[in-house]
Amino acid sequence: MKLRHEFVTTVPEALEQGVIYVSIEYRVAIHSCCCGCGKKVVTPFSPNSWKLTFDGKTISLYPSIGNWNFECKSHYWITNNQVEWARKWTDREIVNSQRKNALAKTSDSKKNTEGIPRSFFKKKSDQDND
Repeated sequence: MKLRHEFVTTVPEALEQGVIYVSIEYRVAIHSCCCGCGKKVVTPFSPNSWKLTFDGKTISLYPSIGNWNFECKSHYWITNNQVEWARKWTDREIVNSQRKNALAKTSDSKKNTEGIPRSFFKKKSDQDND
């Protein structure tokens, strides 16, 4: 599956399937789950979360995206605007990964996700009226 990226200052209310919205200002990328379930996937950038690479033409996110809290439990990499599907993880692997990630989180990475203002999620038409 090929994705298209857009650098944005606000994310649209309805996410377009196959588009990953990137905000450098808010250090986050958002997209609709690549499995097609329609859930919003938020990947904050920080030393203890995801890292974004932009090569001038495509983006990559590291590490993989594991949507363990979604019913689909999809797991994939985004590399050079391509979705690379990973194998399904067992429930035990998911729990162990979640524990490890919780220990690695710092107050800085919490601020990254909690510090995103509501205006970032406003519809573009709403902002045009401001």
